[in-house]
Amino acid sequence: MSARFLHPFCALGLAALLAAGCAATPDQVALTPSPQAVEDPGIRVESLRLTAADYMLDLRYRVTDPERAAPFFSRKTDLQLVDPVSGARLAVPNTPKLGKLRQVARKDMPDRSYFVLFANPGRYLKAGSRVTLVAGDTRIAELTVE
Repeated sequence: MSARFLHPFCALGLAALLAAGCAATPDQVALTPSPQAVEDPGIRVESLRLTAADYMLDLRYRVTDPERAAPFFSRKTDLQLVDPVSGARLAVPNTPKLGKLRQVARKDMPDRSYFVLFANPGRYLKAGSRVTLVAGDTRIAELTVE
C-alpha cells in the first residue's frame, strides 16, 4: 500500500485516540462556575469546522484586540466547547508528545489567524450544532459547527 492510502487511516486512528475520554458529563459541568459573557473578547471567530473524520473540531480565530484576547494565549487557560443543550464540554486534547493541540503565540499579534483543535469523541457534535466557546472567564456563545 502506498503512503498516500495509509495517511487518512493514520489520521483517523490518531483522532479517535485523542478524542477518547475528553468530554465531561453534565454532572461534572454543574460543579464549575459559569463564566461571564463578554461583549468584545478580543477575537473574531472565523470558522468552527469538523475535521479528522468528524472526531475533532477545528476552530480558527483572528485577534482583534491582543489585550482582551489574553485568555486565549495563556497556556494555563483551558479552552472548552460547551454544548448548551446537554451541558457536555469538549476539551483540547493533550498528547504526550505534542502537548495541547492549540496554537499559543509567544507574542499575540493583531490581525493574525490562530487555530485550536477540540476532541469530538464519538462524533458527538454534528454540522449545524450550536456551541459556546469558553476560555477562562470569557465566553463566546452561539457558534455554529460547519
